[in-house]
Amino acid sequence: MPQVTYSTPISRSTMAYVLAGGRGSRLMELTDRRAKPAVYFGGKSRIIDFTLSNAINSGIRRIAVATQYKAHSLIRHMQRGWNFLRPERNESFDILPASQRVSESQWYAGTADAVFQNIDIIDGYAPEYIIVLAGDHVYKMDYERMLVQHVNSGADVTVACVEIPVHEARGFGIMHVGEGDRIIDFVEKPEHPPEMPDRPGFALVSMGIYAFKREFLHDQLRRDAADPNSARDFGRDVIPWLVKHAKAVAHRFTNSCVRSRAEADVYWRDVGTIDAYWEANIDLTDVVPALDIFDRDWPIWSYAEITPPAKFVFDEAERTGVAYSSLVSGGCIVSGALVRRSLLFTGAHIHSFSHIENAVILPYVDVGRGARLTNVVVDHGVKIPPGLVVGDDPALDAQRFRRSPNGVCLITQPMIDRLSA
Repeated sequence: MPQVTYSTPISRSTMAYVLAGGRGSRLMELTDRRAKPAVYFGGKSRIIDFTLSNAINSGIRRIAVATQYKAHSLIRHMQRGWNFLRPERNESFDILPASQRVSESQWYAGTADAVFQNIDIIDGYAPEYIIVLAGDHVYKMDYERMLVQHVNSGADVTVACVEIPVHEARGFGIMHVGEGDRIIDFVEKPEHPPEMPDRPGFALVSMGIYAFKREFLHDQLRRDAADPNSARDFGRDVIPWLVKHAKAVAHRFTNSCVRSRAEADVYWRDVGTIDAYWEANIDLTDVVPALDIFDRDWPIWSYAEITPPAKFVFDEAERTGVAYSSLVSGGCIVSGALVRRSLLFTGAHIHSFSHIENAVILPYVDVGRGARLTNVVVDHGVKIPPGLVVGDDPALDAQRFRRSPNGVCLITQPMIDRLSA
């Protein structure tokens, strides 16, 4: 098919529709009070900021976000940090909570239903293209490149895909592709994911990113809604049907991944478990991390809370405020304590004689004197009592906290409260 030249970016006639309603139950207590897209990441951001920043940086200026599970903190974050799009510039930012718009008894039944219930809002803006995005992954991607491929290939739907190890692929849609990357088979979350024929040990998985023409998507959602056997889900129903009855094409993430260095590897993380979440955050402390959050050419936008600078105090024998190989956010105070290979989110206070290593400390955590925390994730606002030791005794840690298969302890305030009960 001949390549088409565009006078303006396709992204300017595209709406990004972000699915951000999931809990993310594998993150355990970390999502007891917030949806997975609202979970903190990287020192000052939320997970959803990566998807929204990709849209803005790709040139998309119409964005809608569908929310459902415990959405208050997510909605508050977006209202504070993403309210700069202006209708007078033909821009829009719509937050679409599940609100029983189709019937008085039906919330969002699935990912496709979360779009279908708001199709009249989408039609009101009349974008030519829709790109459906998952709001719970960490990556940098230029959606314009995917949209160009979608138009040039003549596809009815284009599905973004990435290669990941088979043992990590059970929670994703798996596809096989033929000539021209046309999808010839698609199965959602199989128990035993099939390997890629040309790359044993890896599976080609869906990133939960789909590009459509608006009118075509509208028709397919109406068809799916009329099917009594449908689960109203893109991965389970809509995409497999289109693979069989229309032209579905894969878009390889390697062609649109945004790298800040030519030699950088493709970076995409689901961060859907405590271990994956901890590892992706701790990786940012590397001298040259795989994910460059300092890239000014592709910034990660977020709510910029007004805070004082980070502060390090005391320079005495055995009582020196110091941090090595760490990210320390605004408003933090490291008071005569040692922080090593850790992330301190906004407003954390680490008191004297404490030792923090391989730790992800979420906002406004207070670590008491003499505490020793190793390989931990500490939830927002937790008050760690003086002298608490975590990371030395696996059996004791498992009794008191949520200990992951790889030995990372998630600590929440109710867990701390039970220690003194």
